[in-house]
Amino acid sequence: MLNVTKLLPQGRGLAAVLVRRAPTVELDWDVRQKSRFDATDSQGRALGVFLPRGSVVRGGDVLVADDGSLVRVVAKPQPVMAVTACAEHGSPFDLQRAAYHLGNRHVQLQLGAERLVLERDHVLADLLRRMHLDVAETEEAFEPESGAYAAETAGHGHAHGHAHDHGHAHDHGHDHAHGHDHAHEHDHAHDHAHNHSHDHDHDHDH
Repeated sequence: MLNVTKLLPQGRGLAAVLVRRAPTVELDWDVRQKSRFDATDSQGRALGVFLPRGSVVRGGDVLVADDGSLVRVVAKPQPVMAVTACAEHGSPFDLQRAAYHLGNRHVQLQLGAERLVLERDHVLADLLRRMHLDVAETEEAFEPESGAYAAETAGHGHAHGHAHDHGHAHDHGHDHAHGHDHAHEHDHAHDHAHNHSHDHDHDHDH
């Protein structure tokens, strides 16, 4: 097994010809947002990937094994929903409003000029259709936005949209077990009262 401990985003620093000639490994988003996983490359070699905690692998990135071997990552097509404004009685604003509401639910989104892409979820599909949007099931590479939570990935294990544990597992090695029937309808009030009574009966007998 090749041990992989280094990631070069988009093959940065490598000659383009080396990147083109490198064997590949196809990984879906569920795997690419982990920092520890096993895979098999296009040459049939077993890879044991152990990246710094918080790492996220994107299509086009290059994995570097301990022996110097290079493996180019290909974003594997996977089941997703493509969301667009309804041509008959919708407007581009509907798409913006949907992005806002989905963001409030911490749903990972791939943003486009005229569409949103997210992982399949029948509850969210129904919600989006009620918002006058067209929802089409398709299969394609999924590359959700990282800007809003990129700074969190090192410490918060991408708890966005997965299992909604709210305990923030702090471990990119967790399985992301997309049990997608987890009622996305809640508005993440998060109950920030935290039940801390804060009485602090400061009986300091001065």
